[in-house]
Amino acid sequence: MSWASWTTRGVYSGSGGVRTDEVGVLSGDLTVHTTWVDGTAEITVQYTGAADWFTMTGSPVQCPSEEASRALHEQVVQAVRDGSGATVPLPPLPEPEPEQ
Repeated sequence: MSWASWTTRGVYSGSGGVRTDEVGVLSGDLTVHTTWVDGTAEITVQYTGAADWFTMTGSPVQCPSEEASRALHEQVVQAVRDGSGATVPLPPLPEPEPEQ
């Protein structure tokens, strides 16, 4: 089994916050967490310092590699900063193989 995870604390959401499946929109000082396991990335958010985590709308998503999931985490953090009811963006596409 392959897995990786990333957490970014202190992400201030833009106007309109971030959408979650459980409680609707969260806004303010948030923590973003991405867990990647065998080709699937799950993204959750919480109010920084709180105990409860919420699934960001659009999660889980298929994500082909650990590297792609790291890039996806950074895209999610930026989407939260942008606000406007942010949801999980599509993961980055794998780089095409060079022609031989």
